Amino acid sequence: MNRILLDTDIFSEVLKKRDQQVAVTARQYYSRFGQYTISIITVLEIVKGLHKMKRKEKIQDFLTNLAGTEMLTLTEKSAELAGRMFADLESKGQTIGRADPIIAAIAVEHQLVLATGNERHYRRIQDAGYDLQLTNWRTAPSSINGNS
Repeated sequence: MNRILLDTDIFSEVLKKRDQQVAVTARQYYSRFGQYTISIITVLEIVKGLHKMKRKEKIQDFLTNLAGTEMLTLTEKSAELAGRMFADLESKGQTIGRADPIIAAIAVEHQLVLATGNERHYRRIQDAGYDLQLTNWRTAPSSINGNS
């Protein structure tokens, strides 16, 4: 079973516990690894969303509940890789914003499978020649292994 970096959409689903497939896969993963792994960009995106919805009281709850979560930061290596990804996509007219290439670069740098429901965006990075492994916890029961 591979370690997985959770994209913001999947980590949000894990926290909300609404999607049954995600909940089951998340429990299996957590029982195996004892923690979830996210990027610092996921923290930024979730705080931004809560702040925009004027749910400021939820921000502190969210940050407090991150205590047992592994957070990977942007390093010089992942920043360079993200810049290359972004430039390659931009030159093809296939931009996907700045956050997704950063998250993808962090996954590639740490050789982690990226669990996301936004496969369409991330497949563009794969199509540009980057070794990004994807899985979607919403659709694939075996996806804790990175086989979707």
